Amino acid sequence: MVSVEQWAEIRRMHRVERVSIREVARRSGLHRATVRKALTGEEPPHYHPRPKAPSKLDPHREQIARLLREVQGINNTRIRELIAEAGYAGSKTILDDYLRELRPLICPKRTYQRTLYRPGELLQLDLFEPRREIPVGHGQTRRGYVVTCELCFSRAAAGALVFSKRFEDLAFGMSRCLRFLGGLPETLVWDREAALHGGGGRASERFAAFCGQLAVGWRILEARDPQSKGALERTHRFLRSNFEPARRFANPADFQDQLDRWFSERANPRFHRGIRDVPSRRLAHELKSMRALSQAMPPTALRSVLRVPQQPYFRFDTNDYSLDPRLAGRRVELHIGQRQIVAIALDTGEIAARHRRSFARHLTFTDPDHQRELERLRANRRRHGVEVEVQLRPLARYDALIPA
Repeated sequence: MVSVEQWAEIRRMHRVERVSIREVARRSGLHRATVRKALTGEEPPHYHPRPKAPSKLDPHREQIARLLREVQGINNTRIRELIAEAGYAGSKTILDDYLRELRPLICPKRTYQRTLYRPGELLQLDLFEPRREIPVGHGQTRRGYVVTCELCFSRAAAGALVFSKRFEDLAFGMSRCLRFLGGLPETLVWDREAALHGGGGRASERFAAFCGQLAVGWRILEARDPQSKGALERTHRFLRSNFEPARRFANPADFQDQLDRWFSERANPRFHRGIRDVPSRRLAHELKSMRALSQAMPPTALRSVLRVPQQPYFRFDTNDYSLDPRLAGRRVELHIGQRQIVAIALDTGEIAARHRRSFARHLTFTDPDHQRELERLRANRRRHGVEVEVQLRPLARYDALIPA
């Protein structure tokens, strides 16, 4: 067997150095007939691979193709289990190598195009769930969510910690992210989050009202299509690998402070390979194309009306908060924000309660002023007493009803 290198050397010695065929055979150690064949051939030698030996997969190829066509998303392990029941005794490697070539033919992969964005055009938003629960005080921890956003042109990102998927919490997260970035984009892009999606790809009324107050558009993505906001998904992977490891958090405020500093000092000033630039540098250019934030952002507090019960407490998020006992029986409006809870009497406008909101659970919070007022009202009742009219009936009426 003559290699291409030997073939080229034989032709060089005979045609350039004028070496005889016998001498070429002596120098190369090849037979003279082999040397003659190399000299007469004008193309380098090439050798066809040997025909493949029968594979253990051959009896199962049709079953494998049928499984790929009929069962969407079936994995290699499950296919091997099914063909093993039909008598396959080969190794995992043989099957994996075969499926690697067969899958693209039967199940073509989705392809994606590269997208170019105009400055200030789109802002992608999503929810990121930290792996560990957040300390919330009173020896408790609680699962949190981070409302994340990323401008598609500059790749500048921001995040806000919340503890539920209610619209009020998502609206607070969006407002805080917009303030962190410093401008308003043309369109907000969300997936089908329940509090924001009204069905059929439409925005919910509250989300539409939120966008209307900011005068921005919205876009609700198709279901199960995270690739449509791939820029933000990559930031989530960066959060998972760079922000979360080896960090400790004292409380929600500490988590938010560390998150803000991470975006300001690590994520946004880094060199982004996708745009081949620094996001914070491009953000300065992008803000020139974005509208300024309005002084009055849309309200994000949860509002509800209740009547103050005789036991002057109301329950929110499993916690009980005290109300002014003097307002028992009257209606108050609750304003529940991320930092405090305020109750206002509807008839007079006076403050019925003001509490710092707690994200711990199953606790009772009593304002000292409310407790003192409750004790004063109780003392007055004991001092003055309450006259109760009791109807007196003659005993003869009972004798008439009960026979002797």
